Amino acid sequence: MAIAFPYDVLEGFPGWSTDFQLLWRQEQSRTAGGQTLVKDLGSPLWSTTYLTRTLRPNELDAWRARLDVLENGLNQFVGRPLSRCYPIAYPRPVFDSLFPAFGAAAINSINANRKAISLKNLPANYKLSVGDMITIGSGTTFNLHRVMEAATANGSGVTPQFEIRPHLWPLTAENNLAAIHNPFCLMTIVPGSISSTADLSTGRGVISFQAVESR
Repeated sequence: MAIAFPYDVLEGFPGWSTDFQLLWRQEQSRTAGGQTLVKDLGSPLWSTTYLTRTLRPNELDAWRARLDVLENGLNQFVGRPLSRCYPIAYPRPVFDSLFPAFGAAAINSINANRKAISLKNLPANYKLSVGDMITIGSGTTFNLHRVMEAATANGSGVTPQFEIRPHLWPLTAENNLAAIHNPFCLMTIVPGSISSTADLSTGRGVISFQAVESR
Protein backbone atom coordinates (compact mmCIF):
# COMPACT_ATOMS: atom_id res chain seq x y z
CA MET A 1 0.00 0.00 0.00
CA ALA A 2 1.34 3.44 -0.92
CA ILE A 3 2.42 5.77 1.89
CA ALA A 4 0.17 8.82 2.09
CA PHE A 5 1.35 12.38 2.67
CA PRO A 6 1.45 14.37 4.82
CA TYR A 7 3.00 11.46 6.73
CA ASP A 8 2.40 11.06 10.47
CA VAL A 9 6.02 10.28 11.27
CA LEU A 10 5.49 11.19 14.95
CA GLU A 11 3.02 8.36 15.57
CA GLY A 12 4.64 6.41 18.41
CA PHE A 13 7.69 8.68 18.40
CA PRO A 14 9.98 7.59 21.28
CA GLY A 15 11.09 11.05 22.25
CA TRP A 16 10.21 14.71 22.58
CA SER A 17 10.08 18.04 20.80
CA THR A 18 12.88 19.83 22.64
CA ASP A 19 11.74 23.21 21.35
CA PHE A 20 8.80 24.47 19.32
CA GLN A 21 9.17 28.14 18.47
CA LEU A 22 8.34 30.71 15.84
CA LEU A 23 10.94 31.32 13.19
CA TRP A 24 10.65 35.05 12.56
CA ARG A 25 11.19 36.16 8.97
CA GLN A 26 12.53 39.64 9.64
CA GLU A 27 15.06 42.17 8.48
CA GLN A 28 16.95 44.11 11.15
CA SER A 29 19.08 47.23 11.09
CA ARG A 30 20.49 49.60 13.69
CA THR A 31 20.57 53.38 13.55
CA ALA A 32 23.59 55.49 14.47
CA GLY A 33 21.73 56.44 17.64
CA GLY A 34 21.51 52.80 18.73
CA GLN A 35 17.87 52.07 17.85
CA THR A 36 17.19 48.62 16.41
CA LEU A 37 14.68 48.63 13.55
CA VAL A 38 12.80 45.41 12.77
CA LYS A 39 10.74 44.81 9.64
CA ASP A 40 8.63 41.73 8.94
CA LEU A 41 9.28 40.13 5.56
CA GLY A 42 6.52 37.57 6.02
CA SER A 43 4.52 35.78 8.68
CA PRO A 44 6.65 33.64 11.01
CA LEU A 45 6.81 29.87 10.60
CA TRP A 46 6.94 27.22 13.30
CA SER A 47 10.27 25.49 13.80
CA THR A 48 11.20 22.60 16.05
CA THR A 49 13.77 20.00 17.02
CA TYR A 50 12.83 16.40 17.81
CA LEU A 51 15.02 14.11 19.91
CA THR A 52 14.53 10.43 20.77
CA ARG A 53 15.55 8.53 23.85
CA THR A 54 18.42 6.07 23.40
CA LEU A 55 17.22 3.42 20.93
CA ARG A 56 18.22 -0.22 20.63
CA PRO A 57 19.78 -1.19 17.27
CA ASN A 58 16.56 -2.58 15.79
CA GLU A 59 14.59 0.49 16.91
CA LEU A 60 17.26 2.77 15.52
CA ASP A 61 17.08 1.16 12.08
CA ALA A 62 13.28 1.25 12.08
CA TRP A 63 13.21 4.97 12.83
CA ARG A 64 15.93 5.67 10.28
CA ALA A 65 13.64 4.04 7.71
CA ARG A 66 10.61 6.05 8.81
CA LEU A 67 12.53 9.29 8.46
CA ASP A 68 13.85 8.22 5.04
CA VAL A 69 10.22 8.32 3.86
CA LEU A 70 10.40 12.12 4.17
CA GLU A 71 13.31 12.21 1.69
CA ASN A 72 15.40 14.88 3.41
CA GLY A 73 12.67 17.54 3.31
CA LEU A 74 10.97 16.62 0.02
CA ASN A 75 7.78 15.30 1.67
CA GLN A 76 5.55 16.88 4.31
CA PHE A 77 4.74 15.38 7.68
CA VAL A 78 2.33 16.18 10.50
CA GLY A 79 4.38 18.21 12.98
CA ARG A 80 3.18 18.90 16.49
CA PRO A 81 4.49 20.20 19.81
CA LEU A 82 4.61 16.97 21.81
CA SER A 83 4.28 18.87 25.08
CA ARG A 84 0.93 20.31 24.01
CA CYS A 85 -1.09 17.38 22.68
CA TYR A 86 -3.73 18.39 25.23
CA PRO A 87 -4.62 21.77 26.76
CA ILE A 88 -2.72 22.82 29.88
CA ALA A 89 -5.85 22.83 32.06
CA TYR A 90 -7.05 19.47 30.74
CA PRO A 91 -4.44 16.68 30.67
CA ARG A 92 -5.50 13.65 28.66
CA PRO A 93 -7.34 11.70 31.40
CA VAL A 94 -9.20 14.84 32.46
CA PHE A 95 -9.98 15.93 28.90
CA ASP A 96 -11.26 12.50 27.87
CA SER A 97 -13.45 12.16 30.97
CA LEU A 98 -14.91 15.67 30.90
CA PHE A 99 -15.53 16.00 27.18
CA PRO A 100 -16.29 12.52 25.77
CA ALA A 101 -18.90 13.93 23.37
CA PHE A 102 -17.11 17.18 22.61
CA GLY A 103 -17.50 18.21 18.98
CA ALA A 104 -15.57 20.66 16.83
CA ALA A 105 -14.80 24.14 18.09
CA ALA A 106 -14.80 26.98 15.58
CA ILE A 107 -13.93 30.66 15.27
CA ASN A 108 -16.75 32.83 16.56
CA SER A 109 -15.30 36.26 15.76
CA ILE A 110 -12.08 37.87 14.55
CA ASN A 111 -10.71 41.19 15.76
CA ALA A 112 -9.82 43.76 13.11
CA ASN A 113 -6.17 43.50 14.21
CA ARG A 114 -6.11 39.85 13.03
CA LYS A 115 -4.35 38.74 16.22
CA ALA A 116 -7.33 38.17 18.51
CA ILE A 117 -10.18 35.70 18.12
CA SER A 118 -13.17 34.30 19.96
CA LEU A 119 -14.05 30.60 19.85
CA LYS A 120 -17.46 28.91 19.97
CA ASN A 121 -18.82 25.37 20.32
CA LEU A 122 -16.62 24.71 23.35
CA PRO A 123 -17.80 22.94 26.50
CA ALA A 124 -19.43 25.33 28.96
CA ASN A 125 -16.87 27.18 31.12
CA TYR A 126 -13.97 25.76 29.13
CA LYS A 127 -10.66 27.36 30.14
CA LEU A 128 -7.97 28.35 27.67
CA SER A 129 -4.54 28.80 29.24
CA VAL A 130 -1.60 30.90 28.12
CA GLY A 131 0.59 28.47 26.17
CA ASP A 132 -2.24 26.32 24.80
CA MET A 133 -2.07 25.72 21.07
CA ILE A 134 -4.84 25.71 18.48
CA THR A 135 -4.96 24.48 14.90
CA ILE A 136 -7.30 26.50 12.68
CA GLY A 137 -8.45 25.16 9.34
CA SER A 138 -9.30 21.93 7.55
CA GLY A 139 -8.79 20.15 4.26
CA THR A 140 -5.30 21.10 3.07
CA THR A 141 -4.81 24.28 5.13
CA PHE A 142 -3.85 24.02 8.79
CA ASN A 143 -2.62 27.03 10.76
CA LEU A 144 -1.08 26.56 14.20
CA HIS A 145 -1.39 29.32 16.83
CA ARG A 146 -0.30 29.74 20.44
CA VAL A 147 -2.65 31.31 23.00
CA MET A 148 -1.32 34.57 24.51
CA GLU A 149 -4.16 35.34 26.95
CA ALA A 150 -6.22 33.16 29.28
CA ALA A 151 -9.92 33.01 28.43
CA THR A 152 -12.97 31.17 29.78
CA ALA A 153 -16.01 30.19 27.72
CA ASN A 154 -19.44 31.16 28.95
CA GLY A 155 -22.29 28.74 29.57
CA SER A 156 -22.93 28.57 25.83
CA GLY A 157 -19.34 27.62 25.03
CA VAL A 158 -18.30 31.00 23.60
CA THR A 159 -15.10 32.72 24.75
CA PRO A 160 -14.28 36.41 24.86
CA GLN A 161 -11.66 37.47 22.35
CA PHE A 162 -8.08 36.54 23.25
CA GLU A 163 -4.77 37.15 21.50
CA ILE A 164 -2.82 34.50 19.62
CA ARG A 165 0.48 34.31 17.76
CA PRO A 166 1.27 34.27 14.96
CA HIS A 167 -1.33 36.65 13.56
CA LEU A 168 -4.08 34.99 11.55
CA TRP A 169 -3.15 34.00 8.03
CA PRO A 170 -5.00 35.92 5.26
CA LEU A 171 -7.65 33.32 4.36
CA THR A 172 -8.66 32.53 7.96
CA ALA A 173 -12.32 33.41 8.51
CA GLU A 174 -15.15 33.08 11.01
CA ASN A 175 -16.56 29.55 11.37
CA ASN A 176 -13.24 27.92 10.46
CA LEU A 177 -12.74 24.81 12.60
CA ALA A 178 -10.37 25.08 15.57
CA ALA A 179 -8.72 21.98 17.08
CA ILE A 180 -7.87 22.42 20.76
CA HIS A 181 -6.17 19.07 21.31
CA ASN A 182 -3.52 17.36 19.17
CA PRO A 183 -2.79 20.70 17.48
CA PHE A 184 -0.43 20.49 14.51
CA CYS A 185 0.86 22.10 11.35
CA LEU A 186 2.42 20.66 8.21
CA MET A 187 6.21 20.58 8.31
CA THR A 188 9.24 19.38 6.38
CA ILE A 189 12.60 18.24 7.70
CA VAL A 190 15.43 20.75 7.48
CA PRO A 191 17.69 19.14 4.85
CA GLY A 192 20.77 17.54 6.37
CA SER A 193 19.55 17.91 9.97
CA ILE A 194 18.93 14.20 10.71
CA SER A 195 21.49 12.70 13.09
CA SER A 196 21.34 8.97 13.92
CA THR A 197 24.88 7.89 14.78
CA ALA A 198 25.10 4.64 16.76
CA ASP A 199 27.50 3.89 19.59
CA LEU A 200 30.35 1.68 18.36
CA SER A 201 30.26 -0.71 21.33
CA THR A 202 26.49 -1.17 21.80
CA GLY A 203 24.88 -0.28 18.49
CA ARG A 204 22.46 1.94 20.39
CA GLY A 205 21.89 5.51 19.34
CA VAL A 206 19.78 8.66 19.50
CA ILE A 207 18.00 10.26 16.56
CA SER A 208 17.48 13.98 16.26
CA PHE A 209 16.20 16.17 13.47
CA GLN A 210 14.97 19.70 12.85
CA ALA A 211 11.83 20.74 10.98
CA VAL A 212 10.16 23.92 9.75
CA GLU A 213 6.52 24.61 8.90
CA SER A 214 5.76 23.95 5.24
CA ARG A 215 2.97 25.91 3.60
